[in-house]
Amino acid sequence: MNRRRFIFSSLASGLGAGMLASPARAMSARIEVFKSPTCGCCTAWVEHMTQAGFEVETRDVDQETLWSMKARAGVTPELSSCHTAFIAGYFIEGHVPGTDVQRLLSQRPDALGLTVPGMPLGSPGMEMGNQRDAYDTLLVLPNGMTEVFARHG
Repeated sequence: MNRRRFIFSSLASGLGAGMLASPARAMSARIEVFKSPTCGCCTAWVEHMTQAGFEVETRDVDQETLWSMKARAGVTPELSSCHTAFIAGYFIEGHVPGTDVQRLLSQRPDALGLTVPGMPLGSPGMEMGNQRDAYDTLLVLPNGMTEVFARHG
């Protein structure tokens, strides 16, 4: 069993299999987002993902649960942001553009997921007028290393 499958089967058993996207549901582009109930930028990212054609289910959780989920999925503090999502066996951490998620699902690389660490201005859900930071979407590999998946700005 590869590390990604082990991590996600561990998450499924710890959280309940219905809380993670299954391969059968991946065809409908269903994504489950775990976030703080008071985070406005997370809500804005959910709206971005809905507009990008994803079926989004949100789950409000406390911070302790969210950080525990991140750790079990392989999201280190250096790779983290405010919300964590799961789709088709991958995690999506932070303000990742919907087009990057679509490309991930199309290419299906051997990886744990995608992340946009921090909260860069101008990323989906972090729009602030004309203010834009350049940022990278990182692909998190099974060994925990990262490589640039897409550059923005």
